[in-house]
Amino acid sequence: MMRNLALFGAMFAALALVGFTQSWSVSLAILNLCLISAIMALGVNIQWGYAGLFNVGIMGFTALGGLAAVLVSQPPVIEAWKAGGAGIGLSLLALLGTVAAAVFVRRRVAGRWRNLAVLLTVVVGYFLIRSVFDPATDVIEATDPAKSGYLGGMGLPIIFSWIVGGLFAGAAAWLIGKIALGLRADYLAIATLGISEIVIAIIKNEDWLARGVKNVSGLSRPVPLEINLQQSEWFLSLANTLGADPITFSSIYVRLSYALLFAVVLLAILWLSERALKSPWGRMMRAIRDNRDAAEAMGKDVTRRHLQVFVLGSAVVGIAGAMLTTLDGQFTPGTYNPLRYTFLIWVMVIVGGSGNNWGSVLGGFLIWFVWVEAEPAGRWLMETLSGGLSDGPLKAHLLDAGPHMRLVVMGLILLLVLRFSPRGLIPEKTGR
Repeated sequence: MMRNLALFGAMFAALALVGFTQSWSVSLAILNLCLISAIMALGVNIQWGYAGLFNVGIMGFTALGGLAAVLVSQPPVIEAWKAGGAGIGLSLLALLGTVAAAVFVRRRVAGRWRNLAVLLTVVVGYFLIRSVFDPATDVIEATDPAKSGYLGGMGLPIIFSWIVGGLFAGAAAWLIGKIALGLRADYLAIATLGISEIVIAIIKNEDWLARGVKNVSGLSRPVPLEINLQQSEWFLSLANTLGADPITFSSIYVRLSYALLFAVVLLAILWLSERALKSPWGRMMRAIRDNRDAAEAMGKDVTRRHLQVFVLGSAVVGIAGAMLTTLDGQFTPGTYNPLRYTFLIWVMVIVGGSGNNWGSVLGGFLIWFVWVEAEPAGRWLMETLSGGLSDGPLKAHLLDAGPHMRLVVMGLILLLVLRFSPRGLIPEKTGR
């Protein structure tokens, strides 16, 4: 316990050091992303640490959370709905009808003609859907494309999108799990990675849904705008009492407000995760993880339990994805990449301690802090080392290499942890 407290204390001391040496606005900005990263790491830990499911599709579930932020918070585009809303609705009905028809045919047709009949039903349904869907999307995307060109959303407070993001990601995980959870671990990783790329490709290319790569900016916020705070009497009075500059203090106030909201969500998910881990359900999941064959022999439905934990972990990642888009204030599908939204999250879980929720939280804080601060630290290091050198190719090369130190530092941290603490900084407790 003392070691764990010391690790978290050192982490918060590092954030405080950034506040004193750089600015508190920067420190709180890092803290907010650390909180979101910790939630993502918890989602992955639920899948890998509890059940041993190797999910490499984290990026796709994060993007679905971001999509939820747009569909919940943005106001509906009335002109686009009038132009092509009916066509989208008919397309959805045609899709449902195709699925129902394929299921009906599969049940009614027997023998060797069954698969052919199902295939023909799907092909006919596909062309029927496209005949309605394509004209509808064309007119929607042509509706004031510079500003909208999409259907918009429901116009609700964006904080509701955090719940919807979890539902979107959980629903997608259920569908993926029904298909892929019977695969071996390496094939499951390939399948989840491929499906994640498909999700990103759809979001990028279907402009009618969320403007694609044209992005959606100016999303609503659950906290006040800085400019509004600077014009409020109570805020100016508070800033004057604290002896702070209103402009700087407004930025700190907004980031601190985000941090409080994110911390509440993190603590709630952490509490639920701990309760689940220590429950009979959690012990059963760890038993399945450690020896699947023995668990099946004891009558456990392994596939069903894997589906449960896969959906739960993905839903947590979807919540974090919606929170991240809320913090950014914009939805930019082009920025989703596996390095940031898959590899880095896995490093957080491995370094923090797979199977331990507190370890995943610590890993989320530590790895994101290092990821952000390694670049300025590397630049400072290279400037110091090259300070005594005369201008030339060597000095220029060293200065250019400074910003890339984050990858070296990240690899070094991973190697050191795997060498000296292979179970993570806060390893999983055994013998419970």
